[in-house]
Amino acid sequence: MLLALAGSLWAEQQPGSPEQVPRAEAQSEIEKGPVISQFRENWILGELRALRQDMMEYRNQMNLLVTDRELEVADKAMGYATNTVTYFFYLIAGAASILALVGWSTIRDLKDNVRVYAEKEMARLTSEYESRLADLERELRRKSLSIAENQEEIERTNDIHSLWLKATKEPSAQAKIELYDRILELRPDDPEALAWKADAALELGEQRWALSLCDRVLEVDEENSHALYQRACAWSGLGEIENALTDLAAAIQTSETLRSHARSEEMFEPLRELARFQELVGSDEDSGFSA
Repeated sequence: MLLALAGSLWAEQQPGSPEQVPRAEAQSEIEKGPVISQFRENWILGELRALRQDMMEYRNQMNLLVTDRELEVADKAMGYATNTVTYFFYLIAGAASILALVGWSTIRDLKDNVRVYAEKEMARLTSEYESRLADLERELRRKSLSIAENQEEIERTNDIHSLWLKATKEPSAQAKIELYDRILELRPDDPEALAWKADAALELGEQRWALSLCDRVLEVDEENSHALYQRACAWSGLGEIENALTDLAAAIQTSETLRSHARSEEMFEPLRELARFQELVGSDEDSGFSA
């Protein structure tokens, strides 16, 4: 959407005559995309930096929180174990005093049983708290991984945004294609990048290449109006009149704003006198638009 707005502003500032309607001016809104003001660009980049800083602070807070939790769990485990052993020894001392009358062998058996029980209890507590610590470590790793992935996505989005800005300011179709290829390296099969790359291919006269790019977009999103429109242009350039009219009708049905673009589209020159084409695009008087 930002790309479409910038294209419209740029097209309004370019001189031209009604007799010469180049393709670049005919598609002022659909081709050029938005030229974001320096103020808005700085604001977007500032927001991205602030978000990245927040993510780093969140990771640091998570590390501090997990460390505190680990220390707290360890302290509780040691305190509980110490209290348990102390109580057992108190119990042994009391029982020994009472059972002294019974005999030494009975006291020795009791001590052995108490020791075995204490060892089992310590083993159980140790296993339980080790399991809790392992869960905390897994959660920490998961959070750290999520933070790292989010940071990478922010950096990728920032790079893609910069490439889109360069593409809107680049007059050369070949240079635009190179920028769109860099966007596709960062985000493969991006529908918008493929559609605009097809548009640049049409400017170079590569109708079949543009057709292939549009097909890739429509395999993912069969109602993508931009791809349908560009494929209609490609069909028209190849002399496939019926296919061109079919795709143009589908594009206009999806996005009504494409109707006015089609009236002045240079690629539709072979369709200009056809009744079906005139029915699809209407006339300038029908839409209140003067050429």
